[in-house]
Amino acid sequence: MTTQPSPFASSPIVLDHPLIRHKLTRLRKVETSTAGFRRLVRELSLLMCYEATRDLPMEPVEITTPLETMQAEQLAGPDVCFISILRAGNGLLDGMLDLVPFAPVGHIGLYRDPESLEAVEYYLKLPSQISSRRCVVVDPMLATGHSAAAALTRLKEKGAKRLLFVCLLSTPEGIACLKEHHPDVPVITCAIDRGLDEHGYIRPGLGDAGDRLFGTK
Repeated sequence: MTTQPSPFASSPIVLDHPLIRHKLTRLRKVETSTAGFRRLVRELSLLMCYEATRDLPMEPVEITTPLETMQAEQLAGPDVCFISILRAGNGLLDGMLDLVPFAPVGHIGLYRDPESLEAVEYYLKLPSQISSRRCVVVDPMLATGHSAAAALTRLKEKGAKRLLFVCLLSTPEGIACLKEHHPDVPVITCAIDRGLDEHGYIRPGLGDAGDRLFGTK
């Protein structure tokens, strides 16, 4: 088994590929339809997954091409799983599973208390062997950081040791929260927005990701 030096030594990692910036701009637009929003989130999640899995371990394997036998490489065993923070995290799963269809998926249900803005857990279902897997935790928005921090704490309690948090948008407040509570967990994001308003929403943001994904209000 061979591994590459981790690309996640510094955090947060802001993905600035032109395709990501272009699709994120379209995602932010108020006139983007529910169908268009879903499609863009799927496309962005695929691109983000490419970065999030950059250092997965490989192992040698002998294969036969139509012309000859050769030494090649393949992923070394069941190393990765995805953990969705419900409900909006599910919007990021489709593109990631397109790229890594064999990865198991876990879910953690959290809602934000409207008064305290703290995260409250209501559901937890995780894959087996979580302690030996890279756990890619997905949620479109890293706003206050409370939900993400609570989810990461819970996963560590269940034995997770290698965690990575992936989001579309983040804020300085959310990043600071994760650095305080989980300095060992790298963050991958498409943009760091200006900050939060008095209701805890990201500005300029893209609205409520869950509502825009699922056509609710």
